[in-house]
Amino acid sequence: METDPPEEKRKGGCLKIGLLVVAVALVTSVVTLWVAKGYLFPKAFRPVQLDAREEKVLDSKIEALTDRARQAPGNRDRAIQRPPHRQNGPRGALTPEPYGEKDADREIHFTERELNGLLAKNTDLARKLAIDLSDDLASAKLLLPLDPDLPFLGGKTLKVTAGMELRYADGRPVAVLRGVSVWGVPLPNEWLGGLKNIDLVREFGMDHGFWHSLAAGIEHIRIEDGSLTIKLKP
Repeated sequence: METDPPEEKRKGGCLKIGLLVVAVALVTSVVTLWVAKGYLFPKAFRPVQLDAREEKVLDSKIEALTDRARQAPGNRDRAIQRPPHRQNGPRGALTPEPYGEKDADREIHFTERELNGLLAKNTDLARKLAIDLSDDLASAKLLLPLDPDLPFLGGKTLKVTAGMELRYADGRPVAVLRGVSVWGVPLPNEWLGGLKNIDLVREFGMDHGFWHSLAAGIEHIRIEDGSLTIKLKP
């Protein structure tokens, strides 16, 4: 029975090891480039472009909210001007009318596309901020350019993602921070001040501060896949 000489076996083993090292190096390089491109050098988000029908619906919602703000106490006596194409009265002056809340609609409803469309329409945040709505969860992606003078990461773009659970239960709003990630790496709870996975309304709503005032004015809140609905109290 013939066997390969020890020298040939040694050469064959060295060749296999060499090929394995090259393969590992190639895979590592590809993964490094992918991470660098996706996380260290993320591309700007593509703004949401609403079609004509969606624009019309969104404009009607914004106009309704503007009218509510105009009728609110403290605003009814101010000279709030409408945009030129919606002005009424001589020279764009508002028509005097008594304040009332009897038939006021207290429900606010926006779709995910409308919220992202608002960013694209009115600010430059559309390429830096994207909002996602799923059942009981509002998520956001944010790109933050870093100061060029910062060591190591100067001039890079910081990619931050976060999720907040929002719903209504037991007669009050529930707001729970599900987490914050930087470049795809979840931050430890201690770095977030211990606020992860706790009900912020229950934790801080007892004090007469932001969370107390926010919760006290909401009668109902619901986030479904692609939509947000908030009903305000009288």
